[in-house]
Amino acid sequence: MNTNDHSEPDAAKVLDTPDNEPGQPSSFRPRAQYTVWLLFIVLTLNIVDRQVINILAHPISEELDLADWQLGLLTGLAFAFFYNLSAIPLGRLADNPRTNRVWLISGAVAVWSTATAACSTASNFFHLVLARIGVASSESACTPTAHSMIADLVPKSARGRALAIFGLGVPLGALIGKAGGGLLTEHFGWRSAFLLVGLPGLVIALIFLITVKEPRRASSHIAKPKMRLVDVLKIIAKSPAVLYMMFGTAFAMFLVTGGSVWGMIHFLRNHGLSEGTAGVWLGMTGGIAGLTGTWLGGWLADKLGQKNPAFYILPAMFAMLLSVPFLFFAWWTDNWGVAIILLFLPDMFDNMYYGGTFASLQLLLPPETRATVTACFLFVTTMIGYGLGAFTFGIASDVLKPYVSGAPSESIRWVLMGAAILYLVPAVCYWRASISLGRELPTGSEKPGPA
Repeated sequence: MNTNDHSEPDAAKVLDTPDNEPGQPSSFRPRAQYTVWLLFIVLTLNIVDRQVINILAHPISEELDLADWQLGLLTGLAFAFFYNLSAIPLGRLADNPRTNRVWLISGAVAVWSTATAACSTASNFFHLVLARIGVASSESACTPTAHSMIADLVPKSARGRALAIFGLGVPLGALIGKAGGGLLTEHFGWRSAFLLVGLPGLVIALIFLITVKEPRRASSHIAKPKMRLVDVLKIIAKSPAVLYMMFGTAFAMFLVTGGSVWGMIHFLRNHGLSEGTAGVWLGMTGGIAGLTGTWLGGWLADKLGQKNPAFYILPAMFAMLLSVPFLFFAWWTDNWGVAIILLFLPDMFDNMYYGGTFASLQLLLPPETRATVTACFLFVTTMIGYGLGAFTFGIASDVLKPYVSGAPSESIRWVLMGAAILYLVPAVCYWRASISLGRELPTGSEKPGPA
């Protein structure tokens, strides 16, 4: 998609975007690499501050005398609601040519870090809800804005890897949130844990503001005007590839989120593990597998995508297919050690979608819509996955309890085994997305150039 006015060659060189003409620079430059790695740190903090409340939920409920529904609201649906409420407006702001995205990300990091630290002062449920609203509303600026910046900084041939580097923050943040949050709580209490987790973000916000330059500043005079939201939604509606990727990812996140929450409960109730043992084993294996899968998925997407744009999404499709047997038998077995081993590969496969999916999304979009479409994409995937996943699994478990033999907790096992088979649904969506990508990005005209 050639959207730049090439009568300004100097500006194009500064941008170094995949929208440049073939004769212009297209390497993944050191300055761009620095920005991508710093964005990775930002995303890691984003996920840590989002996830840490899950491990702190029990001591919080004891001190503030919270009911289970209040904990569920804090950790799931309420967060997803306010995250999505602000995601599209902030994505629109990031797409505005006059917006300095460096200031936007720095400000967002400062706000969510302050809000996380403020959770340490909560004296009741209402105070905690207000602080978590601050976390959710500001965190929604991170991914759409970062994807938009990466698309401006990194050539097509390296974009899957660059987005995978950024995406490594998700499994690493989840690992730090589970393991670090648990250790901090054990030694210092939940209030100190919130404070110690939140404060580092203020330092990173300042470093980002001082050391990163807005990649489109040099070409702001040739940038296209901000597109109306209704026109952006029309672009999404007219692209089968975007729609298939969106709903495939949403359903995958639905299964992953439900499996993560109720999988932990399965190990506690059906395998008899302690919270500490289950947390360490599931956190470490999930973190290592997630980091491996995110990087491998981005690397494979770039390698395959250079041959044919339709192949960008193939790693995600095969990852979903291969997850089915490993997940099914991991939940079926009564040996928790075997279950942990079997879960390693699905944990890796769950994260292989990131690089190829979001690289494909950026290839399909005009530069002036990237952050907004990413925000819309996350709106659907977050609300369905994060908002409904664990909640729906819990309802299904309650419904099945009267019909399963053995202990009532065995209903969780049956829900998890059934969910394993449903991984075929996102696999089909990614397969259809691959076919649509081949049509919407014909080989030759939009094919990524050499690295």
